[in-house]
Amino acid sequence: MIKLRSMTLRADITLATPVRRTARVLQLQGMFDVPLEEKLTNSWSAVLPVEERRWNVGLLVGPSGAGKTTLARALWPGRLVEAHTWGDRALVDDFPKGMSIKDIVGLLTAVGLSSPPAWLRPYKTLSNGEAFRASMARALAEQQGLVVVDEFTSVVDRQVAKVASHAVAKAVRRSRRQLVAVTCHYDVLDWLQPDWVYDVAAGSFAWRQVQPRPTLALEVRAADRSLWQVFRHHHYLSAEISNTAHCFVGCIDGAPVAFLAYRHFQHPRVRNMKMEHRLVVLPDFQGLSIGARMSEWVAQHLAEQGYRYRSVSSHPALISYRDRSPRWQRQARATKLHTSSKRRNQHKDTLDPRRLGLVSFEYIPPAPPQRR
Repeated sequence: MIKLRSMTLRADITLATPVRRTARVLQLQGMFDVPLEEKLTNSWSAVLPVEERRWNVGLLVGPSGAGKTTLARALWPGRLVEAHTWGDRALVDDFPKGMSIKDIVGLLTAVGLSSPPAWLRPYKTLSNGEAFRASMARALAEQQGLVVVDEFTSVVDRQVAKVASHAVAKAVRRSRRQLVAVTCHYDVLDWLQPDWVYDVAAGSFAWRQVQPRPTLALEVRAADRSLWQVFRHHHYLSAEISNTAHCFVGCIDGAPVAFLAYRHFQHPRVRNMKMEHRLVVLPDFQGLSIGARMSEWVAQHLAEQGYRYRSVSSHPALISYRDRSPRWQRQARATKLHTSSKRRNQHKDTLDPRRLGLVSFEYIPPAPPQRR
């Protein structure tokens, strides 16, 4: 039973499970001297004043068996996301037919699935982290308004769960949608940053002030080109890297999570120009702007040595970040990427991200502090 009173969502639920009194059931009852009728009936009430304020993200949390799914179904009937059916085609082909490829790529990128090779693979070939993000993107694509997701992050590594929670919450807020995450994992709280939390076990509801996500320390250092082998399969252009490339790796807690390479740019008039050559963030860490920040770090590092730095990209998240940043300036024309005719023919009928629109940026270092 569900009631709506004074702008408060209230659910009064009683679950009773009938049991046939077989010989084994009676033996079990005798062994433990347990009144089965009492143990197989459960009742509880929940009060969630979620309509009192504007909100985007809610968290329904509690241990396994606490009744989270039952409560979610009672409070938001018809809104609980069911398992999707995925085909053997490219991931992007499983999204609604009316969506443009730019909208699909934009949504996948928004939830932290930013690897173009993953967009072209069938769902069944994705890692657990990639599959979770793909499912979140499809739920947001197929449902209007409120989306309620059960078992939120339950099947992914806990580090991936935290990163993905941040990316999903950010996507929901930017699109002015509403999401209720239903989970037994309390560790997503600081990353999801919900506007409200209902703890099913404690029966407590609390509004929250959204805070910045926990910080991750990214260490950037020079790297050997051989490290490209760790990242090469996640890059959309080519698995190869120039022999003249200068390479950097970004590490979190000592583990490599991002790779950047640049090379000298043969400009007809400018002699001190460097061009970004490869930029890849491993899928488990996408959605935290690591690639954008790493690119900016390398650009500033080179600027301090007297070099100019340019980057050409078609990646929606990277373009959006740079458009908002005072450190990057759009160029009037995207620099032409030299590609063999054989490679152009290979991509003419595929989702080559370059066809989504190349944008060229040049890094603008901050002005030096004025002397007094």
